[in-house]
Amino acid sequence: MKSNKSITVAAAFAAALFLTAGPALASSCGSSHAGSDKASMKNASAEMSAAKHEHAEKDIVQTAIGAGSFETLVAAVQAAGLVETLQGEGPFTVFAPTDEAFAKLPKGTVEDLLKPENKEKLVAILTYHVVPGKVTSNEVVKVDAAETVQGQTLPVMVKDGAVRVGNATVAKADVMASNGVIHVIDTVLLPKM
Repeated sequence: MKSNKSITVAAAFAAALFLTAGPALASSCGSSHAGSDKASMKNASAEMSAAKHEHAEKDIVQTAIGAGSFETLVAAVQAAGLVETLQGEGPFTVFAPTDEAFAKLPKGTVEDLLKPENKEKLVAILTYHVVPGKVTSNEVVKVDAAETVQGQTLPVMVKDGAVRVGNATVAKADVMASNGVIHVIDTVLLPKM
């Protein structure tokens, strides 16, 4: 159910986002990560905080690369040949799962999604992380849903002082890029299939 508060799709963004996330994605997702999720998210948050103003003139791809916590996401963009798209005019809002968020998926999930017969499912999952337009935290907290590029509505709520999108918590908001904004999240979002 859409409400007046819902953010609607203003433009299509790379309908094939992360279409062919190749072996680089599988290998980076299959590695183990030391430390707790909280410590990892704290590091990602600190890195993105430092990057917030430093990278305001860099695009989404350059900002993600500079942060160092999004190797899996960057590998997917590169493998899919979408670097130019994400360096385009935009604007884009990306709810960006950290490497640790990808590592929390059940073992073998990423590898299965990378199989050619599962391409549609992979596209659906990854495009569920992108909202057309530049949606800052000031706007996010005023809505109860955001329509994703994937087409489904992503629930948005503030619970116990934290912003949640779907089942993910926003660990760091408003990492500005020249062509949009990144919100760091702690969980990979999964749309209804």
